[in-house]
Amino acid sequence: MSALVVDTSSWVSYLGRGEGDALEEALAEGRVHLPPVVAAELLSGRMTPGRRRALEELLSDLPLCAADRDHWFRVGTLRSSLAARGLSVSTPDAHVAQCTLDLAGALLTEDAVFARMARFVPLRLA
Repeated sequence: MSALVVDTSSWVSYLGRGEGDALEEALAEGRVHLPPVVAAELLSGRMTPGRRRALEELLSDLPLCAADRDHWFRVGTLRSSLAARGLSVSTPDAHVAQCTLDLAGALLTEDAVFARMARFVPLRLA
């Protein structure tokens, strides 16, 4: 079973509409890994204190993607290599993609930028 990295867009759909059989299955199997920036993005939204605690609890159970100095160097290199091919991506999106690449996993996302990135790097989409 390979690791599954979940982008903010897919988390929002899952949490807001309850959609996401693939995410539900991966959570049950313990395959979901959390990029730190995704945790920050999810917790940036307005929510009740109870909902915030529940979300923090859910996210706390997930293994964090490694984000040491070398990871961030790879994020910068990824952005640079994509820019050289005419594709500009944000640092958070490059971080999520690099987390997926570092884990040799798959990325669950609803954001089209990752499909564009996958044309240039071996990013596997779920």
